[in-house]
Amino acid sequence: MEDRPEEHPLTGETLLHHGRVWDVARETFDYGGTSIVREVIRHPGAVAILALDDDGRVLLIRQYRHPIHARAWEIPAGLLDEPGEPPLEAAQRELAEEADLAATTWHVLADFQNSPGGSDETIRVYLARGVSAVPAFSRSEEEADIEVRWVPLDDVVDAVLARRVQSPSLVVGALAAVASRARDWATLAPGDEPWLRHPVAGGAPWRTR
Repeated sequence: MEDRPEEHPLTGETLLHHGRVWDVARETFDYGGTSIVREVIRHPGAVAILALDDDGRVLLIRQYRHPIHARAWEIPAGLLDEPGEPPLEAAQRELAEEADLAATTWHVLADFQNSPGGSDETIRVYLARGVSAVPAFSRSEEEADIEVRWVPLDDVVDAVLARRVQSPSLVVGALAAVASRARDWATLAPGDEPWLRHPVAGGAPWRTR
């Protein structure tokens, strides 16, 4: 069972909004002889990091998220907004910037598309192990008062299943980690595995910018 990439060339395109992080476009395409119009959020994509220590604990951070008006538990994550930066290097940078950590071992844990009905946002979750502290990073705005906590993986999964935490990267990462652990981590991929399904990093021919 596998998703199948499929291309339907655009017959029309209008940029509705050019934002600081993402754009919104109105796209027209031909589908089976019918002209269809959809509004699409074009997103640079993101990486997230499930850092696991030698005691099987996950590094969680909690910060304020204005769109949902909540201080939410998450795993470290960040946008792919540095031109030319490989996703793995972006993940390593984000782990240092958000959690003051480095890791010696990196694997791809999961890839997911956050809202494929309206956005091309794609997120890669890495598993980072062999963690150690690095010099503290100077943080500002919502990140200035980040709360950090190490939590046993099974407790994180319990919180997910009880719907007490709802960050998508945390949910996907925790469930993927516990499933992979049950398979003796046989599902992991190398940290530098090509990200072919990412609309920019993978060079998708239908991405117009």
